[in-house]
Amino acid sequence: MRNRILAVAMLAFAAPALSQSPAPAPTQTFMNHKQIMGLVKKAKADRKGDAPLVAEPILLMAPYRAQLEYRPKTAPAALHEKDAELFVVLQGTGHIVTGGKLVDEKRVNANNLSGSSIADGHSQSVAVGDMLIVPANTPHQVVPAGGAPVVVMTMHVPYPPANWPPAN
Repeated sequence: MRNRILAVAMLAFAAPALSQSPAPAPTQTFMNHKQIMGLVKKAKADRKGDAPLVAEPILLMAPYRAQLEYRPKTAPAALHEKDAELFVVLQGTGHIVTGGKLVDEKRVNANNLSGSSIADGHSQSVAVGDMLIVPANTPHQVVPAGGAPVVVMTMHVPYPPANWPPAN
């Protein structure tokens, strides 16, 4: 009887905890220039070995997430099936290759593919202040230039709902 009472009491306390949905992700909607430059230093310090890419979060407001990408070397090419990707160059120079076909294509997860490079793509030179948006289902790859890192801000932009844009 005592064990039954203990079990009922444990369920009474555990059930609300189990039924609660996870806490929403924290929202951050502003970061100043000094903080962003601090992220560049952090990314540089966080780099492990010869890693071609280190990402640090900048802003978050679900479903949007802006992140800083410190890219001292050429990372694998990517293709996002469900969203476009906006790039803003914060430091350095390089090229963003888009289009063409992924070489050695591999599925990363349910919505993304990667490849070692891109065949027959278009190379766009980029420098500080330049912006580029890569449509969904488009291979893309960032290539630093001149032996120095290129630092970009990226933001994945999910497909809009079927009724977009709204009628005004």
